Amino acid sequence: MIATGAGSGYGPVAPGTFGSAAALLLYLALAGVGVPLYLLAVAVVTGIGIWAADEAERIFQQKDDGRIVIDEFSGQLLTLAPLVILAPLAPVRSPFWVVTGFVVFRVLDVWKPGPARWAERNLPGGAGVVMDDAVAGAIGGVLLGIAILATDGWG
Repeated sequence: MIATGAGSGYGPVAPGTFGSAAALLLYLALAGVGVPLYLLAVAVVTGIGIWAADEAERIFQQKDDGRIVIDEFSGQLLTLAPLVILAPLAPVRSPFWVVTGFVVFRVLDVWKPGPARWAERNLPGGAGVVMDDAVAGAIGGVLLGIAILATDGWG
C-alpha cells in the first residue's frame, strides 16, 4: 500500500504521473503545518519509501516496478517545498505554482538529470528507486524556488 502510493501506482497509463498527482493530495494536507514539520514529513516519506520500495521489488520480483510510486511522493513533495518555505514572502500556494511544481517534477523525473541518473544506477534496491526521484525533486525545488523569487511569487 505504501509503495504503490495508496494504489495510485496501479493507474492504467503512466503510473508515475498518477503517483505524482496523488502526492499533491499529501502536499495539500501538509502545506499548512510549517516548514519544520513539512520537511520532517518529507524525510519520513523518503525513509519509509526506501523501505517500502525495497519490499515491493521483492514482492513484485522486478527492479523499480512501475507500480512503485512512493518515490514520486518524495520527489513531488521536495519540488513543492518552496511553496511552504517561501509562503510568508509571496502568494505561492496558488494553483499556478502547484501545477508548475507538478510539471517541473514530472519533466525532471522522466529526464533524470545527472545526479538523479547516478542515484538510479548506483544505489541498490529501494534506495535507488526513491533517491533518483528525491534528487530530481530537490533540483525541481531549487528551480521552482528561483522562479518564485524571480517573479515575487506572482505566477
